[in-house]
Amino acid sequence: MEKLLQNQVAFVTGAGSGIGRAAAIKLAQNGGKIALVDLHKENVEEVKKQIEEMGSEALVLEANVSHPEEIEKCYQRTVDQWGRLDVVFANAGINGEVIPIEDMDPKDWELTTSNNLTSTFLTVKYAIPHLKENGGSIIITSSINGNRVYKNFGMSAYSTSKIGQMGFGKMAALELAKYHIRVNIICPGAIETNINENTWKDKEKLKKIEIPVEYPEGSQPLENRAGKPEQVADLVLFLASSGSSHITGSEIYIDGAESLL
Repeated sequence: MEKLLQNQVAFVTGAGSGIGRAAAIKLAQNGGKIALVDLHKENVEEVKKQIEEMGSEALVLEANVSHPEEIEKCYQRTVDQWGRLDVVFANAGINGEVIPIEDMDPKDWELTTSNNLTSTFLTVKYAIPHLKENGGSIIITSSINGNRVYKNFGMSAYSTSKIGQMGFGKMAALELAKYHIRVNIICPGAIETNINENTWKDKEKLKKIEIPVEYPEGSQPLENRAGKPEQVADLVLFLASSGSSHITGSEIYIDGAESLL
């Protein structure tokens, strides 16, 4: 039986862990050839091995996604390798500094917004010339933060970058529709990933802005637990495939109803 992404090429940022890793493996299981983009290539070497063991192909690409020339080179290497581009998963990002606005260093604001929002712009911008050849699908990882939820005190930079991704994704969806390039935005809630390694929280300073809120037991009502990266990967596969051929400019929340509390 032909697989959903048979012989298609997918470009995945932040592919070394969490949602990016799970999505890369899921897309490869369904016939995709995967360009694995990460800040540190050692993070994706094991992912490449796993993909190759299942009979698919993978390319390891080391890049800082907030640097234009690095992203552009990654796309060129991808197309040089396989001759096409079909799917882009703009997933890389950080939580960054979690601190009151008053205490936030402008450099920390810039670090978070460049890694999340600017990187999304660059990942989409440099994909367009290649996707225009045959059309394709772009999926952007945003968040419930900044779109439905504002209770995570100290995350002003992160939330701003995430709602910015939403606006950018919808503008891109309309602009790129004539080329049959679909653009959709996924908004995960709490997911079991290692993003906390890129989270720097100043608990002492946060005390002055936090508003006490009593949350119900089971903050993710659907399953009473954080989601798994593989569950998000299933959504990415759907949006990458022809099964979502008439869906573009949509935001899709994947949070077990967490953001509705």
